[in-house]
Amino acid sequence: MTEHTTEALPELPTARSCPYLPADGYEPSRWNGGAVTRVRLPGGRRAWAVTGYAEGRALLADRRLTADRAHPGSPLQIPGTGGPRARPMLLGAEGLEHQRQRRVLIPAFTVKRITALRPRLEHLVNERLDALLAAGPPADLVSGFALPVPSLTICEFLGVPYEDHAFFEQQARLRHDPERGPQAIAELGDYLDELVRAKQSAPGTGLIDELLANQVQHGTIDRDEVVGLALVLLIAGHATTSSMISLGTLALLQHPEQLAAVRSGEVALPAVVEELLRYVSSEGALPRVALEDVEIGGHLIGAGDGVLIVTSVANRDEALLAHPWELDVHRPAGQHLTFSHGIHQCLGQNLARAELEIAFHALFTRIPSLSLAASTGDLTTSRGSGLNTLPVTW
Repeated sequence: MTEHTTEALPELPTARSCPYLPADGYEPSRWNGGAVTRVRLPGGRRAWAVTGYAEGRALLADRRLTADRAHPGSPLQIPGTGGPRARPMLLGAEGLEHQRQRRVLIPAFTVKRITALRPRLEHLVNERLDALLAAGPPADLVSGFALPVPSLTICEFLGVPYEDHAFFEQQARLRHDPERGPQAIAELGDYLDELVRAKQSAPGTGLIDELLANQVQHGTIDRDEVVGLALVLLIAGHATTSSMISLGTLALLQHPEQLAAVRSGEVALPAVVEELLRYVSSEGALPRVALEDVEIGGHLIGAGDGVLIVTSVANRDEALLAHPWELDVHRPAGQHLTFSHGIHQCLGQNLARAELEIAFHALFTRIPSLSLAASTGDLTTSRGSGLNTLPVTW
């Protein structure tokens, strides 16, 4: 067991040399292979970085840690916006409150429900590819495909007008900005508040309408909670999947022998998606705060300490699989922490998997000669949004 010391600590975050790999500072050799390491955050704050798969999985399921990013000890804080939307929703809620919120959403994300949605997803994906092909090469795959597909999907799923997508995509990007983030979230919440009010008067189709009709009317949740839940789902529903489409495409284009197996149908798309989910690093770390002392990996994490479960590195744990730092679409689908674990495991993972399978299949089937039109060194990323652009040609 180790105590907190004044010795020099690794500093996070660090820059990436590759858009889809973990940041260079997360290389295990830099931390002497330690699965639990004390690190320094911007501003001098300290936290624990957990890079071991077993340790990360255990902590994600440990009720002595909270996922509430408004907690003062959180290593990745999201300031509150005030008003009813400051109430913890899904990721920030715990205990019975979290169970209640999650329970009302589970029916919308079942395998059966998502399977029934697949034909519509295929239609949306092919519509975007029609437009991309009609415009001709070169093209930006982010603005032309990777971003619109998840946006179209989550808008239709929730019942949000797609014509407003530019507004909420911009606000969602700004949510990580320490200065503009709170205002962006507040404006997005105001937009959804007005939409929910309109739907109460003139119902439409989508999850928001279902919640108003089946939950609010029966007193299971209130109208403000519908706004809060919609806010969480709208942000999560397009940013993460968009990142995976753009970064996964880049990773495959840079591994031509792997891509050849995907294009030929040699490997099944579900297995390819699972390997990309394990291998590609987008956000890369899940924040937690210890509510009481927790001993893990020979270290004592004290009550109030911030914890970062670095899933991008935990997914590369050599104790989990052989050659973990290599992309291998042939390997059997294994375990990974990309969708988290425990009570906060991603509710929309079935939808995300379906979107990724359909998007990659259509993209590489309909554009078999797809290739990069820029060097990797010229590509830039933004936190939580994957690649800013991905120039391609065919």
